[in-house]
Formats: sequence, structure tokens, C-alpha cells
Amino acid sequence: MALSIRLTRGGSKKRPYYRIVVADARSPRDGRFIEKLGTYNPLLAKDDEKRVILDGDRAKHWLSVGAQPTDRVARFLDVMGVRERPARNNPNKGKPGEKAVERAEERVEKAKAAEEAAAEAAAAPAPEPVVEEAPVVEEAAPVAEEAPAADSNEEAEAVVAAEVEAATEAPTPEAEAVAEAVSEETPAVEAEAVPEANESTPDSDAGDDTTAAEGKSAQAPAEG
Repeated sequence: MALSIRLTRGGSKKRPYYRIVVADARSPRDGRFIEKLGTYNPLLAKDDEKRVILDGDRAKHWLSVGAQPTDRVARFLDVMGVRERPARNNPNKGKPGEKAVERAEERVEKAKAAEEAAAEAAAAPAPEPVVEEAPVVEEAAPVAEEAPAADSNEEAEAVVAAEVEAATEAPTPEAEAVAEAVSEETPAVEAEAVPEANESTPDSDAGDDTTAAEGKSAQAPAEG
């Protein structure tokens, strides 16, 4: 029967308490055991005497019989001087995993890229300061453009007024002919109006004679 010196767990949740026992290697961790050799309380300080309590004489006895201690119990026995624990060398234990290696490589690449960008920024010449130009006032231009237009309008009005005055002062032959035609037509219209007046007022003989005399006097200058 293979014997083992190992720990069995006791205590409550998150407050472990272990017993150091000699049990069959095929038994469960917290199952039946042959003999109890001591206790181990990890909640106590490392310099506390009651942290590890182990019977060295009984441990030597079971070791002589062929019992094999676990790694944790072998540490306890090495500290007590019962049995020396050989040093272990596991070079692959401390190596990071594949994902950890990839993350480390990404961090190195990002750091290199940041250093290169900083070096380029330092080597690049400093940009020249941009001088802002004063805004050009564009509102005065329309006023200047409107002034010639107003002057041209005034000149046109003056020319038209001068032409009107010239036309009124010195009538052209065409205007004189039109005036004569109008003057000739006016007595004829008045003569036609005289008989109508006589017919409308037959009783006033004196008025009719006066009207006829006026009509003759008016025709005489027109014919002359």
C-alpha cells in the first residue's frame, strides 16, 4: 500500500485550516487517514509558532516506512530539519504564454512607433507663424459706384430740360404749321355753334345779332 504524508482541508469558506496526516495515496483528499501528524493554519503570520505544528519523530518513522510527502509537507519537513528538500528547476514554468508574448510584442512595436513619431516631430522645422491680414472694407465700393450713376442721371435730366426749353423758345416750322391748322379749325367750330345757339333761343333777337357779328369778326382775321 502506497502511503502519503499530505494535507486535509478543514475550516469554513475562505477560512481554511489543514491537518497533516498519513493516508493511503488512493484515498480522497478529505477522506480516511491513518494517523494525524500535526496542523497547518495559513491565516496566522509566518513568524507565528502555531502556524505549523508537526510531530518530527512520527514523521521520521513514516518516512522510514516509505511514506512520500507532498511538496507542501516537504517544505515543512525541510524547515524543521527532518528531511532535506531537493531544489527543483522548472525553466518553462516562468515563461509567459503565447498571448502574453503577443501582447508584449505589440507594446514594444507601439513604443517604437511613438519614439519614431516624436523624433520626426523634433526634426521637422517649426511652422512659420501665420499673419492674419486685415479685412478689406468692401462697403465703400458700392457708394463710390452709385455716385457716377447719380451724376449721369442729373446730366440726362439737364439735357432733356435744355431741349424742352429750346423747343418752347424757338418753334420749328412743323410746330407753326400745326398751330395754324388748329387756329383755322377753331373758328369753323365756333361758327357751327352760333346757329345752334340761335335755334335754342329764338326770342332773343338782339343776342343773335350780337353773336353773328362776333362770328364775322372772328372769321375775318382767320381768312386774312
